[in-house]
Amino acid sequence: QGILREGLEDVAQFFKAHGSCRLPLSPSLLVKGIVPRDCSYFNSNAVPLKLSFQNVDPLGENIRVIFKCGDDLRQDMLTLQMIRIMNKIWVQEGLDMRMVIFRCFSTGRGRGMVEMIPNAETLRKIQVEHGVTGSFKDRPLADWLQKHNPKEDEYEKAVENFIYSCAGCCVATYVLGICDRHNDNIMLKTTGHMFHIDFGRFLGHAQMFGNIKRDRAPFVFTSDMAYVINGGDKPSSRFHDFVDLCCQAYNLIRKHTHLFLNLLGLMLSCGIPELSDLEDLKYVYDALRPQDSDADATTYFTRLIESSLGSVATKLNFFIHNLAQMKFTGSDARPTLSFAPRTHTLKTSGRIRDVFLCRHERVFNPSKGYTYVVKVQRDNVGEVTFVQRTFEEFQELHNKLRLLFPSSLLPSFPSRFVIGRSRGEAVAERRKEELNGYIWHLIHATPEVAECDLIYTFFHPLPRDEKAAGTNPSPKPADTMWAQSLGKVGGEVKLSISYKNNKLFIMVMHIRGLPPLQDGNDPDPYVKTYLLPDPQKTTKRKTKVARKTCNPTYNEMLVYDGIPRGDLEQRELRLSVLSEEGFWENILLGEVGIRLRDLDLAQEKMGWFALGSRGHGTL
Repeated sequence: QGILREGLEDVAQFFKAHGSCRLPLSPSLLVKGIVPRDCSYFNSNAVPLKLSFQNVDPLGENIRVIFKCGDDLRQDMLTLQMIRIMNKIWVQEGLDMRMVIFRCFSTGRGRGMVEMIPNAETLRKIQVEHGVTGSFKDRPLADWLQKHNPKEDEYEKAVENFIYSCAGCCVATYVLGICDRHNDNIMLKTTGHMFHIDFGRFLGHAQMFGNIKRDRAPFVFTSDMAYVINGGDKPSSRFHDFVDLCCQAYNLIRKHTHLFLNLLGLMLSCGIPELSDLEDLKYVYDALRPQDSDADATTYFTRLIESSLGSVATKLNFFIHNLAQMKFTGSDARPTLSFAPRTHTLKTSGRIRDVFLCRHERVFNPSKGYTYVVKVQRDNVGEVTFVQRTFEEFQELHNKLRLLFPSSLLPSFPSRFVIGRSRGEAVAERRKEELNGYIWHLIHATPEVAECDLIYTFFHPLPRDEKAAGTNPSPKPADTMWAQSLGKVGGEVKLSISYKNNKLFIMVMHIRGLPPLQDGNDPDPYVKTYLLPDPQKTTKRKTKVARKTCNPTYNEMLVYDGIPRGDLEQRELRLSVLSEEGFWENILLGEVGIRLRDLDLAQEKMGWFALGSRGHGTL
């Protein structure tokens, strides 16, 4: 910190002597001074500087940049240029992936400037709001976006931005082989846009722990990202949209394989260590798979998504990085509540006179459970306010208070472990009494505890609390969620059907809205097809089995070879969706019969087909 201050004084002297200068990032950025109080440094290996310059334009905001010394930023410039070209290709094809592409400029050997994106945070900072093990939890990203987008339409827009930008990042980082992907190198804007930073390793040159690659997954796509996309921990139809976006974006880039190979080939002689021979170009060639058809590439990238989502190594890598960064965390870093957008104090909110937990309410969104309504009275405010908090949020408050105060100053917190159903009415009622005692003792604790910012932030109303003073919401009855029985129409299957060179191609893409099984559990669905009439059952084809989901994704190609067009028009495609039941007979979830003569087989037919019970032949 002392060295930084000395350096900033030298910069201030420069501006006194010269008045103003243009930043290398862009000639349009004209600055007249440095703002020392807004300058700091990052804790990564190169210790980049976070600098804030005074804008010459009196109406303009301060210009914030990162100055790095020790990294070859030519590689970052090249990577960002490749991503910018990918984005142009997507936009030209009518696909806006909502990519965040920032400026980066190398000003000398091993040094340069990088633009800072405002209103953005690293995944690590978002995850550690839920503790050092936050990288293993599914909710941090969704909670953080909810915190910054409290209105329903704002949050939906942020999720949409997240789906598009996350898909773009998956494709771009895979094609360019960008490595060293930990949670400090991935950022999220409050608007939902996700983007990657720090491209010090690319074209598959991964960091190694001994003989083990640090980047084990094809790209970074974790369960907390899937949680945002699905709106919960179970796959939804929005995940289908995400997979389709990824595959569409991937296939559009594959059409321009020669462009990327030529551009990168021009840079072979420039002295970038990780782009020095034909093996480095071969990495991009192998990633783009120009020899594959679009359908094969779609299947391939779908398997990559599944592989990345199922990789424990990525989360473990994040966790290790969290631990490594803990030693750098300054002692002045105060804990904050993950669900509160900003900190509130005794001075800004007014002294709390009394709190009372008056009731609990059943909630169904974002997940089933109970929320507790707390009545808050303040000295300087005539009317009382009501806030809604979950048991987990009370627990987070207690955990953060323990970081600030010894246990002897804090009341004991109710146990979260219960026998039987943890969300039952009786448990909620019991917890209500225990939590009431807990918050009473908090408010009447020593002034240093009772008046701390954490407590005043916890009891300050959030946008969602405006509804708490009203009546109890009328929950949707559980038994009407799936009113249709197993034998009736339930769910749809998305297919792509095409015919070429006496081959019938059936791409089984997604299924949505399957009914749960009679015991209430989600099925293990797979798809089986026949070309009828088929008395010998020789035309049977099957997909893999998806586990515990009503909205599976397959993107698997089923092929029927050697079928003349005249014969094809006499056939019917019978598609069945079944749930695998192990030792028991598999359960039929739905069927659809498609008369092939009704389709124009000269061109690809893609669409959703309703699933009915046996004999319906629904199209």
